[in-house]
Amino acid sequence: MMPRKMRIEIPETSYARSGELSIAYQVVGEGPRDILFIPGFVSNVEQMWGLPGWVRILERLSSLGRLVVFDKRGTGLSDRSLGSGSAADRMDDVRAVVDAAGLERPVVIGLSEGGPLAILLATTYPQRVR
Repeated sequence: MMPRKMRIEIPETSYARSGELSIAYQVVGEGPRDILFIPGFVSNVEQMWGLPGWVRILERLSSLGRLVVFDKRGTGLSDRSLGSGSAADRMDDVRAVVDAAGLERPVVIGLSEGGPLAILLATTYPQRVR
C-alpha cells in the first residue's frame, strides 16, 4: 500500500507568551469556524506532521475551519517549567494561545489529558468558546 501524500503544507510555529513562558502553537486551514485542539500529555507541533495518523486528523479538522494546535507547557516546543503547572497555569496558557492566534469563540476539542482542560475552559469561560 502506497503512503498517503500530505495535502497540507507544514505551518509555521509561532509562540504565545504566558507569564514567563513561551507556548508553541500552529495555525492551519481557514474557514468560518475556529477550532482549538488541546492535546494529551505528550505533543510536538512540528513532529506530528511526520506521523500519517496525525496528518489525517489535522487534515480533516482543518477542512472544517481554522485549526489551532499547541504544545502545553513542558512539552514539545513550549518552554519547560517546574512541573506541568496548575490548572490555573494551564488555563492561562490556553488563553494566551487563543488570544495570540486571534480565535473568536473556537470549538474546543480535547484529547486524553486535554479533555479535562477543554471542559474547564468551557465551564470557566463559556462566552469565549462554542
